[in-house]
Amino acid sequence: MRVAKHKKQLLFGGLLLGCLLLGGGYLIYREAEGASAPRDPYRVAMIVKSTDSAFWKSVFAGAAVAATEYNVELTTEGPETEDDYETQNRLVKTAVEEGADAIIFSAVDYNANAEVITEAAEEGLPIVIIDSDVNSSLVSLRIGTVNEDAGSMAAEAVLTQTEGPLRIGVVNFDENTANGQEREQGFRDRMAEEDRVESIETINVLSTTEDARRGTKELLKQHPDLNAIVTFNEWTSLGVGWAISDLGRRDDIMVTAFDSNVVSVGMLETGEVDALIVQNPYAMGYLAVENACQILSGKEPEALHIDTETTLVTRDNMYLPEYQKILFMYD
Repeated sequence: MRVAKHKKQLLFGGLLLGCLLLGGGYLIYREAEGASAPRDPYRVAMIVKSTDSAFWKSVFAGAAVAATEYNVELTTEGPETEDDYETQNRLVKTAVEEGADAIIFSAVDYNANAEVITEAAEEGLPIVIIDSDVNSSLVSLRIGTVNEDAGSMAAEAVLTQTEGPLRIGVVNFDENTANGQEREQGFRDRMAEEDRVESIETINVLSTTEDARRGTKELLKQHPDLNAIVTFNEWTSLGVGWAISDLGRRDDIMVTAFDSNVVSVGMLETGEVDALIVQNPYAMGYLAVENACQILSGKEPEALHIDTETTLVTRDNMYLPEYQKILFMYD
């Protein structure tokens, strides 16, 4: 196990290794030469794709609760936009240089983020991936949605809420980001089983509301006969919803979107969006910090991937108490 240079080990009577429950959290002990003693809290750097969406704020909320319970010093950082892998790489290098004990990471770019993550792992830092994967064999654990299954769930939403031939538009985000591509693959695999599907047209946009709005309008200009649109994250969901509103197409295009915030839930109420695939970002954050702490204390993960729950919410069930809790769990 890597021990950061800036950390101090204090003598505490004899050899002691383990976790002491203290004030709802865990104070970690390490073995020192000839003695073992309480140490400063583990320092965990959480570096994600952006910091200002409802999704990531919910991740941070879950992570903060776990950090308090496990006595972890947590930092949360990310670039301003979800296409800036270079800033992510710089943040990872800084975290290593400043003595982080572990890194929790969500990759903007499956390949372009791989080298810096591998280098951090080779320095001895456990790497816990959440939400979006990276092309490194040295990751300790992956936590998040099973994206192919979520894509298949989106396909089921389209199939059950429509009749007759389907001409589908897919508004996906950065084609180098793993989770969006995996969701689209799951969607396409399920739709390949259906004779009703006449065509699927895909565009890739920046992971911003405005680029998704512009791209959706252009897609519908080129393919005005589309009768279903699917999109795969919070920002593109909002962009698609606004485009449908701008064009007055909510009555003739079925829209399946991802994630929930106040605006997208409002769109579900008013008809710009017909189904939301809602992930569990709070659980991603909590489990990431919890497992990083356990790995640092010497406990191996029981599995290489932890699946967090995903739920289909429609206008038919959105007002039921159990679904209200899912839509507004952390607001």
